[in-house]
Amino acid sequence: MAHAVGLADILRTHGRPYLASHVLSAVQEKAWRSIVACRTAVLGGHVECCDHCGMLRYLYHSCRNRHCPQCQTRAKEAWLAARQRELLPVPYFHLVFTLPHAINGLAGCDSRALYALLFNAVSATLNEFAANPRWLGGTPSFTLVLHTWKQDLGRHIHVHALVAGGALAAGGNWVNSKRGFLFPVRALSGVYRGKFLDALNAARKAGSLRHDCAKSDTAWRDLFAKLRRHDWVVYAKQPLGGPAQVLEYLGRYTHRVAISNERILGMEGGIVRFRMRDSANGNRKKVVQLAASEFIGRFMQHVLPNGFKRIRHYGLIGPAHKAANLAAARAALEAPVPDLVLVESVTEFMRRVASIEWLNCPHCGEGHFVVVEALPPSPLPRPPPQGPP
Repeated sequence: MAHAVGLADILRTHGRPYLASHVLSAVQEKAWRSIVACRTAVLGGHVECCDHCGMLRYLYHSCRNRHCPQCQTRAKEAWLAARQRELLPVPYFHLVFTLPHAINGLAGCDSRALYALLFNAVSATLNEFAANPRWLGGTPSFTLVLHTWKQDLGRHIHVHALVAGGALAAGGNWVNSKRGFLFPVRALSGVYRGKFLDALNAARKAGSLRHDCAKSDTAWRDLFAKLRRHDWVVYAKQPLGGPAQVLEYLGRYTHRVAISNERILGMEGGIVRFRMRDSANGNRKKVVQLAASEFIGRFMQHVLPNGFKRIRHYGLIGPAHKAANLAAARAALEAPVPDLVLVESVTEFMRRVASIEWLNCPHCGEGHFVVVEALPPSPLPRPPPQGPP
């Protein structure tokens, strides 16, 4: 059976020529090293042996880097388990706030500043609309998730917002969303654009931007003219159902990386082939072919600044007074306190997600694997797993 090609294989195979002509930032270099080392002898691991037939298998540690496509499933499951305690028994709305592509050059140089401005503009806009008695008149509850890519790995900066359908009023009562929608998207778009552009101008005046266009009045005016030419349309999806549907839906966005290994179809002769959804043609699937250096370059532009939080919570579930705020919201909704959510053990997780008895031996079908040896980190390759003696 042919070995499936993953992101780590592409970096190993085509990394040397790419690095010969490109300089990585410190955080990009760290992500690169982690992805290449993930689940290899470099990180160490352990040997397991079947207690019936003696079959051995080598298991190596994961890198746990947030940009690694091999490391997100377990992190996502644990994160969603923690979020169950924060969901309220109300419909939820999904909004998407996008930045025009004219700002992509600035993002390549000043990503940390730009992403922070985006979070601030989106959160301020949602809080302002929620506080307005015309719409809700209270404190909302919402989560923002930053994505920076399109399906073809090009830069496309946007924030997904998952917003509870209502707000907690100052008097302690819960106010439901009206008219079957949360906020009018046209009005939302205008306020969002105004807040972001005002903040962007202020950042430039404060000297927080390093890009060349921020150093030239003419270039800056040209950029703003391009940004004002576009309608900054906020995309609103249909309201979601109960907590189970909300969690499943949220899981699609929280721990996604720019490209999953499942989308990579292969690499031949310096060309990487991968699958994408073509939104311009009804989300039909198509195959994209890119030179390996172009593929790597596109992926690396989505490595986030060191320590930057791409998932943030606001309003009732903001870090300050979250427990008290959620208790007040549940009291207003006459909703019970949810049971404590226990994060699954690794064994239970593998049984559920992979639909297999993870500890059972696939060779004899009768024995169970037990750990027989720890493997320290090693730069040298280890022998492949052996069959029965």
